[in-house]
Amino acid sequence: MKKINAVITGISGYLPDYVLTNEEISRMVDTTDEWIMTRIGIKERRILKDKTLGASYLACKAIEDLFQKTGTKPEEIDLVICATSTPDHIFPATAAIICGKMGIKNAFAYDIQAACAGFMTAFYNAANYIESGRHKKVLVVSAEKMSFMTDYTDRATCPLFGDGAGVALVEPTTEDVGLMDAILRTDGSGLPHLHMKAGGSACPASHETIDKRWHYVYQEGQVVFKNAVADMADVSEEIMKRNNLTADELAWFIPHQANLRIIEAVARRMGVNKEKVMINIEKYANTSGATIPICLWELEPTLKKGDKLVLSTFGAGFTYGSIYMKWGYDGKK
Repeated sequence: MKKINAVITGISGYLPDYVLTNEEISRMVDTTDEWIMTRIGIKERRILKDKTLGASYLACKAIEDLFQKTGTKPEEIDLVICATSTPDHIFPATAAIICGKMGIKNAFAYDIQAACAGFMTAFYNAANYIESGRHKKVLVVSAEKMSFMTDYTDRATCPLFGDGAGVALVEPTTEDVGLMDAILRTDGSGLPHLHMKAGGSACPASHETIDKRWHYVYQEGQVVFKNAVADMADVSEEIMKRNNLTADELAWFIPHQANLRIIEAVARRMGVNKEKVMINIEKYANTSGATIPICLWELEPTLKKGDKLVLSTFGAGFTYGSIYMKWGYDGKK
């Protein structure tokens, strides 16, 4: 029997219409377009302005487009994994809400929380389900309304984040495409440096926590930067080495879009030419777990069957990892 691989057979995304520019942010806090571009590499970001809409709205817009592109029917889906740090509610799972909205009635659905590493973690989970033979059509969704937890009075963090969603359809194949290898790790040291201080069971919401603005992203930038560069580069180099991959063989290196300087530093350590590094942070900022599927969605028209891709990510926890895949179809089709 031939080995079953898990392959992405369709990719889509959604970005809200509203564009929040650096000029607008500079009217909120003491910053400038030049400062943000020099240190982070972000020019603008998309924001879901309607406060009554959450991550499930972003996800469903992406899924609607995916279903139309691939001719997939809701009843064909047998598993939905939603990676999000900004769920509609603490419970039920945003994946369950997505199923209700999209008419997906024959699927098991659940959320995972791996911060910016969410999509890659969800995709790895989906691949294991596919390879086991238990599931045939899996939706891997990452939807993030980061504006919900962004403090627009904090000049250090408010330029960083945007809203968006990406979704992949993952199916089995016996061809030599799809997920080839993955390295996912969590070192557990990241809590003090990147978290939301309040809102969970260890520090429930109260008047005090609201007054102290503890329900927003807290980040110690220098520590996160240092760990992100080291960890993303280490696992990306490791996955290339153990699969005998050279930088010349790669079609694309697709990193999490958190900071342009992080991306450039990791690519240099890997020896990957800038022309092969997918970068869209200038337009969309950091959409957390959604950055990588949004990158794949933008790249789709240029991708060819068999293209060798290395994905790399880093997020709160610290949780980080790298995936090596061979793309499964010609994007122009």
